[in-house]
Amino acid sequence: MSVPHPKLTRLSAEEYLEMELSSPIKHEFVAGEIFAMTGTSDSHNIISLNLAFILREHLRGTPCRVFMSDLKLKVGTADAFLYPDLMVTCETAPNSHFREKPKLVIEVLSDSTAKYDKEDKRLMYQSIESLQEYVLVAQSFMDVRVFRRAASGWEMSIYTDGATIPLHSVEQEIPIERIYESAWD
Repeated sequence: MSVPHPKLTRLSAEEYLEMELSSPIKHEFVAGEIFAMTGTSDSHNIISLNLAFILREHLRGTPCRVFMSDLKLKVGTADAFLYPDLMVTCETAPNSHFREKPKLVIEVLSDSTAKYDKEDKRLMYQSIESLQEYVLVAQSFMDVRVFRRAASGWEMSIYTDGATIPLHSVEQEIPIERIYESAWD
């Protein structure tokens, strides 16, 4: 999760990547500005872990991999490096510190970042040619919004209590209760 609090100094992408290798704090990078990453709540973490386990098990034996919030995603069209909560990519990456061609990106919403994830990040992610689905997961109640690439642009579907969520990008259906399992215990 990131909160836009830019530092005054503008960096090149190369300077950012070099800085990030030794920084004790993770930062996202957008067009020369860096944004410090904050920690998450227990619900946020449990939801992310649930999704990672579900996706990892489903993708076992395929060339696709699930990555959590410690691996960067390069968004070339936005001159950005972001840390999505989860992403699935099947690419052979030229760099072990970031990926460029996800087919699925998932963000678990927090009060402090929900607007940014729903608007600015969504537009950045949707500019990635390989991306097929962008998923927003509420953390305080059962609400999952899936943005899918379609011939006519991006379409959004909303899933709530009792729903099964089809993720076409990874050919999987997930009962919403599995995503939120133990999130509020």
